[in-house]
Amino acid sequence: MPEVKKTLITAVVAMLLTACGTSDTTSDTLRVGTLSDSKPNAYQENGTFTGFDNELLKAIAQKEGLKLEFVATDFSALLGQVANGTFAIGSSAIAQTDARKKTVGFSEPYNYQALGIAARDSAGVTDENSLSGKRIGVVQGTVSDNWLASNAPAAQAVRFPNDAAALSALKTGAVDGAVFDQATAEDYAKNNAGLKVAKSIVTTIPHGFAVKKGDDELTTKLNDGIKKVVADGTWLKVHDRFEPTAPVPAEFKPGQ
Repeated sequence: MPEVKKTLITAVVAMLLTACGTSDTTSDTLRVGTLSDSKPNAYQENGTFTGFDNELLKAIAQKEGLKLEFVATDFSALLGQVANGTFAIGSSAIAQTDARKKTVGFSEPYNYQALGIAARDSAGVTDENSLSGKRIGVVQGTVSDNWLASNAPAAQAVRFPNDAAALSALKTGAVDGAVFDQATAEDYAKNNAGLKVAKSIVTTIPHGFAVKKGDDELTTKLNDGIKKVVADGTWLKVHDRFEPTAPVPAEFKPGQ
């Protein structure tokens, strides 16, 4: 075989082996799947992704030397996109349920799930017992979706791909009420005349950043970063900025 041809074949084989091998993640930017419309947890403002979850993740990344790129998606698709590697991290107040743990891995908890039933003042919605027969909006695949099915089975669930679509339906009267994260429901009621939070529901379900199952290196870094931002008071500062009326669990107070 001519020497030139042999050299070319060797080069091609080397390229193929490199392409099939594991990439060097130490210098890679991690793509973060998040939401653009879910205040105050995860949203986009003036072209920048912000909110409690995203700002906390930015602080964690700074302490752990991670580079992030935030990308908007619908919550209904997010966990699947983390599982298939489209995103390295999912950031959007994701409740760590047993069902979700079958699809993705999670960081240690950094907050807890609370829900709010938002409704128009004239809709006659007061609590879960008043939802029977009413059209109630939820974002598909969320804890709100599961909560409605379990606690108000006689309600007519109307499922949406994201918070913005559910809010629009609520404002126009296409639904009588909607179940959001508590902080999101409070923000919508504050900024939209005629809306109220009829009831808040506190749960013990922890929030976590979603990662691909088996990505122990990234999970360890996230967990280490969470400990650091709690200990130095960063967690509390971010919380007070975005969720000032929500109680602070003891384990997230500085020095814990």
